[in-house]
Parts: sequence; structure tokens; C-alpha cells
Amino acid sequence: MTIDATPTRAELAHLSRTGEPVTLTSCDLDGLDLSGLDLTGWIFERCTLKGTVFNSARLESARFAGCRAAGSSFVGADLLDGSIEGGDFSNANFRGTTLTDVKISRCKMTGADLTDVQAIGLALEDVLLVLAVLPKLSFRKKTLTRVDFSDADLRACDFREAVLDECSLREAHLVDCRFEDADLRGADLGGVKLTDARRFKGALISKAQAADLLGQLGLRVM
Repeated sequence: MTIDATPTRAELAHLSRTGEPVTLTSCDLDGLDLSGLDLTGWIFERCTLKGTVFNSARLESARFAGCRAAGSSFVGADLLDGSIEGGDFSNANFRGTTLTDVKISRCKMTGADLTDVQAIGLALEDVLLVLAVLPKLSFRKKTLTRVDFSDADLRACDFREAVLDECSLREAHLVDCRFEDADLRGADLGGVKLTDARRFKGALISKAQAADLLGQLGLRVM
């Protein structure tokens, strides 16, 4: 079933009880409270979801494509096997959300809160996570492509054996992060001071990156 109107919470709740996937196209769902609904397999295409609440909703295999969802809330929701493609999820709240095997691509998530998410198999590509909160998230052995973590809270994140390709860690909060065997040659490490270089112990960096760090001591790498 495809809907391209502006449905109410009651109408969506009724559809959720049928157990059939629904496609919502260019719908205005701003501010609706859809907490606890079973939206398994639903597709949201170019919908406006500003301030929409999906707390504790079932969103297994759901797909969000080109949605404007700034300030939306997914606290405790289950997005297992889902995807977020394109769109704006700035300042969205994903605290405690299940993001297992979720793919997020070409998406703006500035200031998003991903505290305590379950994120095994989470894939990120072309994602803007400036000022986002992602403590203790594991990216071990993952390849991250064009992910901007500038000024993000990455405390205790695990980047061991990860490859950061065209990513940015500029001014990110890296306390207790692990980077053993990570390939950071394609990452922007701007703002990292030599006194903090120990945080990258065991990581692979380029000669240019090493020169930037040693330049703080007045040394030149030839």
C-alpha cells in the first residue's frame, strides 16, 4: 500500500495492525507520536519527519529515503536490517536504538545522539556526524568512507583494524579510543596535538600526518 497524503496517528496505527508493509511518499508527519507502533518493512520516501517520535517502535527492515527528520526521536526503537539513505537527521535522538545491520549513507546527522545503541554490523558512508554523540561505539575492522566525525564525542570508541577513508576526526573527543592497527592515512587528524598522539598508538598514519605532529616540536620530516 502506498500513501501520499498527510495521515493521522490513528490512521497509521490502524495500518500498522494489518501487518502489511506501507510506503509513505512525500507525507508530512511532522511532530506525530508513532511510539510503539509496528512499522516493520515500512518505507518512508521524501517524508517530513521533523520532531516525529518513533520511540520503542518496531522498524525492522524499514527504509528512510530522502527524509527531513531533524529533531526526530527513535529512543529504544528497533531498526534491525533497516536503512537511512539521504536526508537530514540532525539532532535526532537514537539513544538505546537497535541499529544492528543498518546502513546509513549520504545523510546529515549533525548533533545526533547515538548513546547506548546496539550497532553490530552498522555501515556508514558519506555521513555527516559533526558534533554527534557516539560514545563506546565499535567500528572494529570496518571501512568507513567519507564520514565526518569533526567535534564528535567518540569517547571509548573502538577503531581497531578499521580503515578511515576520506574521514575526518578533526577536533573530535577521543578519550579512551582504541586505534591499534587502524589505517588513518586517509583521515583528517587536524587539531590533534603531539601530546595527544598516544591515543593513536599502533595506528598507521602517513608521512605528512607524522610531519604535522612533529612540526609542533619544530622538527621537519624530509
